[in-house]
Amino acid sequence: QVQLVESGGGLVQPGGSLRLSCAASGRRISVTSMAWYRQAPGKQREFVARITPNGSRNYADSVNGRFTISRDNAKNTVYLQMNSLKPEDTAVYYCNMNPGTWGQGTQVTVSS
Repeated sequence: QVQLVESGGGLVQPGGSLRLSCAASGRRISVTSMAWYRQAPGKQREFVARITPNGSRNYADSVNGRFTISRDNAKNTVYLQMNSLKPEDTAVYYCNMNPGTWGQGTQVTVSS
């Protein structure tokens, strides 16, 4: 059974940084695309970032240049480094393993 467990969320001031982690079990992250999505209150879940098995990355326009997705195959863990955070980044952040495995989510709140 494949499981994803996110961690690293919290409350941060505008301009601050957080690093989210997504620990996978049951399947190697190196053989599939891994992604981060987020869902703000009252809004639909939206794509944030993706990393493919060959290391290619792509980002939503709203986070490009501020967020970085990476992975540690030895730890079977994917990360999302978030810098220059804005209040509009406030959301529950979900890890996704292609095609349809999701974690439980971790709350990120950006507020002064």
